[in-house]
Amino acid sequence: MPFRDECGVFGICHQVEASRQTYLGLYALQHRGQEAAGICSGDENGLHLHKAQGYVADVFSEAVLDALPGDAAIGHTRYSTTGGNVASAAHPFLIHGRFGQVALCHNGNLTNTEELRARLIGDGHTFTSPSDSEVLLALINRAPADSLEDAVVAALREATGAYSLLILTKDVLIAARDPHGFRPLAMGQMNGTTVFSSETCAFDLVGARYERDVAPGEMMVVSRGGGEMQSRFPMPKVQPRPCVFEHIYFARPDSLVYGQSVMVARREMGRRLALRHPVEADLVVPVPDSGVSAALGYSEQSGIPFDFGIIRNHYVGRTFIEPRQTIRSFGVKVKLNPVRHLLAGQRVVLVDDSIVRGTTSKKIVQMVREAGAREVHMRIACPPTTHSCFYGIDTPKRQHLIASYMSLKEITEFVGADTLGYLHMKDLEGCMGDDGPEPGSAFCYACFTGEYPVAPGR
Repeated sequence: MPFRDECGVFGICHQVEASRQTYLGLYALQHRGQEAAGICSGDENGLHLHKAQGYVADVFSEAVLDALPGDAAIGHTRYSTTGGNVASAAHPFLIHGRFGQVALCHNGNLTNTEELRARLIGDGHTFTSPSDSEVLLALINRAPADSLEDAVVAALREATGAYSLLILTKDVLIAARDPHGFRPLAMGQMNGTTVFSSETCAFDLVGARYERDVAPGEMMVVSRGGGEMQSRFPMPKVQPRPCVFEHIYFARPDSLVYGQSVMVARREMGRRLALRHPVEADLVVPVPDSGVSAALGYSEQSGIPFDFGIIRNHYVGRTFIEPRQTIRSFGVKVKLNPVRHLLAGQRVVLVDDSIVRGTTSKKIVQMVREAGAREVHMRIACPPTTHSCFYGIDTPKRQHLIASYMSLKEITEFVGADTLGYLHMKDLEGCMGDDGPEPGSAFCYACFTGEYPVAPGR
């Protein structure tokens, strides 16, 4: 099974009932984080914040949204990459400092957080959470600058790593993306005003039109007064390295990410996987939901029929009570269930987006066999994951990544498959349009290669 989800951000300015539009945007981004959600809105009386642990629908009620007035808002749905799943680490963060009220939410992960935190504590700053987003706010508040915009630039020049962030004050909405562009941030238009989101699927829900991405290293400043927008490129220019795992797993298939269709990319991964690792089989079955698009591509290329031989329970909450009497593979069974009449006696190609530790894949293969499958051939729509991510994805330490210490044969035996095939690195680059004649890659493939664009934090 894949890495854990990251975070989603959404922001809108100069729009009636901005908090309700942001609520809808976060609803569309729920897949990017299920631990906490928050919205900060702004009107003539200042900024108004509500955030809590839980799903978007649980955190916000009609009464809560009524208490978030104004024509501008930013919001966040969170999965912890730093700070853990604690209430104090929920976003947005709001301070009252040198520049008045400033709220910030952030998707990504700074690689020099501890160094910055230690320096700020030495200067007398007190933190209320372990979040690197609070470090960013402290840097902004203490920056030797006369304007908020210049303070943001000064803070971001000190930060390294990944960030796609939104900042809200009584005067402006600011969107910024790190120079490598690790995490996505799209810009759209809605009734003449600007909207920002981690993915374009949120634009579809609120009725916005996608225009372009906030460019790597770009900072956009939208005036709360008239909606005028300024674009600045204050950061040193480097080779962009957007995260390829957005297209492999994180993003919804109906989104455009980095201007490319997620669905198209995933189906192409499946097609190339079928060409690279053909097998005689009766049925192509996706591991839902992230394996569906690649499985469709595999089926189309191979000619092997596709069907939903595994059904996912979409109503499993963040926690559930396990039975006192041990049920083997309970954690998988509560989320996934085989369709026995489809699988019985069949040679099954099981398509998933990735293998991380291998333990979940082992349980799924076993479940498919117990449902009567005669053979199980596992196909993975990305290369072997051998290195941890430090740019905003919660990944296990390298020693827990099965492909970092086992051979292909050993992994095959461990998960219990008859055969196992990964997408080749060259095929992945081809799916992303990253196999042209120009030297250097356009995407970050560090989780497969160990070649980190920015040195990992200690």
